[in-house]
Amino acid sequence: MSSHEYDIVVAGAGTAGCYAAATAADEGLDVCVVERKDEQEAGHIACGDALKGADSFPEAIPKSQLEPSITNTGVDHGRFEIPQEDTVLEIPVPGELAVIDRWEFGRRLITGAREAGATFHFDTVIKSVEQNADGQVTGLTAVHDNSAVSYEAEMVMDAAGALSILQEDVDLGESSFDTNVTYSQFCSAYREVIEVEEPVSWDDALVFKATDRAAGYLWYFPRTETRINAGLGFQMNEEPMQLVDVLARDLESRAEFRNAEVKDKLGGSLPTRRPYDSAVAPGFIAVGDAAGHVNPTTGGGIAGAAYAATYAAEAAVEAISSGDASEHSMWEYNQQVMDHFGARYAALDVYNILSTAIEVEDLMGLLAALPGEKLAEALYEGSTSVGLRLAVKSAIKSFGHWSTIKQLYDTKRLADELLDQYESYPDSPAGMDEWSRQRDSILDRVYESTGAEPKYWIRAVTLAVPTARGWPSLVKRARYPPGALRPFGRDFEDWFWENLDSRQKIWFVDVERARMMATGMIRADTNVCRESAVLLHVTHQERGVFAATQFISLKHRINLVGLACHTWDDRA
Repeated sequence: MSSHEYDIVVAGAGTAGCYAAATAADEGLDVCVVERKDEQEAGHIACGDALKGADSFPEAIPKSQLEPSITNTGVDHGRFEIPQEDTVLEIPVPGELAVIDRWEFGRRLITGAREAGATFHFDTVIKSVEQNADGQVTGLTAVHDNSAVSYEAEMVMDAAGALSILQEDVDLGESSFDTNVTYSQFCSAYREVIEVEEPVSWDDALVFKATDRAAGYLWYFPRTETRINAGLGFQMNEEPMQLVDVLARDLESRAEFRNAEVKDKLGGSLPTRRPYDSAVAPGFIAVGDAAGHVNPTTGGGIAGAAYAATYAAEAAVEAISSGDASEHSMWEYNQQVMDHFGARYAALDVYNILSTAIEVEDLMGLLAALPGEKLAEALYEGSTSVGLRLAVKSAIKSFGHWSTIKQLYDTKRLADELLDQYESYPDSPAGMDEWSRQRDSILDRVYESTGAEPKYWIRAVTLAVPTARGWPSLVKRARYPPGALRPFGRDFEDWFWENLDSRQKIWFVDVERARMMATGMIRADTNVCRESAVLLHVTHQERGVFAATQFISLKHRINLVGLACHTWDDRA
């Protein structure tokens, strides 16, 4: 096995990885970027190619180095095609907008990071994350040219994209790093770059078109007047969509794409969720798609990734120079992300949640009724001034969709409340539990108002076994499944039986004894519990206090639910 030592190892050579590497290298650190693609293919990423915020980039790789990859600066608005309502909406897009050649853009990012002093190891597949006895991340192991290779580093930066494999491997221990991540919070996407014979008439617009389901859309973004990025995506909690076939059928139905030639095709996934609550752990930072730094309503993430990576690299440089790579020392990175765009994206996620609960016909009727500038605010700013007067006017215009207008009005108020909550994002990990509890209570009302299925796990589920030696030993920790919040339903039971080790013998205890045991009024080694009693509890309320305790007997398949006022977390 070959070995390397660096100050920082960055996983992934996308936007976030390159900006992180360039920023740290500019500060004199020894940085290596590990990329699974070969050098020719690196930078080739499935992307819509639209770039919002094209007017500026962090200085580590300035805009001047990237400008040759920007192919269309004439786009200035969005064009929403709504065939269900036989209408087209032209909406303004705030801020500077452009369309890029993403592969060329990626190559120039790599060149910029190299010029800053970063080293690149291409065609190298990461296999595992290395940690010391204290849980601090100390490096990576990988494979290059069929040979094992190790990387020792003061800091590992995860820029490996959506559903990063690094986070599956690393033990995040007791850190505040957000593990509330499931596939249902992501979108599956596919795109083709096509060349058409005649210039399109809408080369100054980003074209969006609804699919036959609310949680997905088609897009047509003009790189030039004859070269178009055409694609579509859908939320992964939906029934699978045959992306290639759906796109092909729509392309064939449009006269401007007759005899079009496909120049490139690629698929991928991206987060359509709020940014991670925290993206730091001892010796470990996540950035870009790997930390949910994407607008959940549009899928745009290039500018956010660039700035988040800059903040992350600055935090890493400071941590390494001080000899303290704890999450506390890097917490300012989380705060900078939330201040810059994280709060706004979290508010936008509320509208994303709403869209999953509305029938596509109602959603299209709502879009057709809203003024274009209000739709633009909702898509990009995280809030829009949908007052009662506008709601009434929109309701009149969209007869038959009145309940949807009311849902939007209620959702808007909750999105604003969530935005306010993010303005009080904690200044240290110690404040996360209380802050998260308050945020989650707002989301509970979002789910109640919209009727949407819960998008995020509650917090955590702890499976503990009381023994004759005293308080319980931790057996298993898992996340609570969406759709099984209140009350405990059949989906919860199915999940529990499937995930519980069937060899574990379990007895049930009565509810009152459960409450007394959980609060410490009786010990776990009493005859009531036996040595094999199992307590399953959900940490959900303030300071880790949980809402309900459920005892289940494998032998008798009996459920008893009882209130309790403390968890065993501190004693486990």
